[in-house]
Amino acid sequence: MRICILGWGSLIWDTRPEFDDHHGPWDLDGPTLKLEFSRVSESRLRALTLAIDPAHGAHCRIAYAESTRKNPDDAICDLRSREGTVLRYIGAVFLDGSRLQGGDEATREAIQTWAQEKQFDVVVWTDLPADFQKKTGMPFSVDAACTHLQGLSVEGKAKAAEYVWRAPDFIVTPLRQRLQGESWFAPPPSIASRARSTS
Repeated sequence: MRICILGWGSLIWDTRPEFDDHHGPWDLDGPTLKLEFSRVSESRLRALTLAIDPAHGAHCRIAYAESTRKNPDDAICDLRSREGTVLRYIGAVFLDGSRLQGGDEATREAIQTWAQEKQFDVVVWTDLPADFQKKTGMPFSVDAACTHLQGLSVEGKAKAAEYVWRAPDFIVTPLRQRLQGESWFAPPPSIASRARSTS
């Protein structure tokens, strides 16, 4: 049985051996899903993090890694533990039709079509909701998101900048493009110094 995990945010750059030891390298030709930085993360001091967002997301081709697990429930547990969440926020598609959880219809269809082409039996992904409006009381927009980020604590802004600047290059959304052009949203020193050393 071939099982894969989809990734687009900190799963890729924030290494955790207890999770990463159970999957192979990240490949960049995953399915195309609608993503935006429209989730308010309490663990990152209310920074905005990536989520599948059918209403506001931009189409991004994402990454995937093949799990070394043979039992799908183990792969699901790996991802649930890594994300520090509950089972209902882990999406899963079983290509034999036996199980399906999470995602909107368009997301599930995109994943299923891609998985059939890649000959995967099971695909799992983080299905935490885009909750900007619920958490802030404002409808999501690029302007509203910038206002929210500017109101964060110094530590929260640092968390937000780290997350946005360290997102993989294939994540191109309206909010990211706006933020990376704003003088107040400078990259963290570690990222800025790395960029200078390669230029």
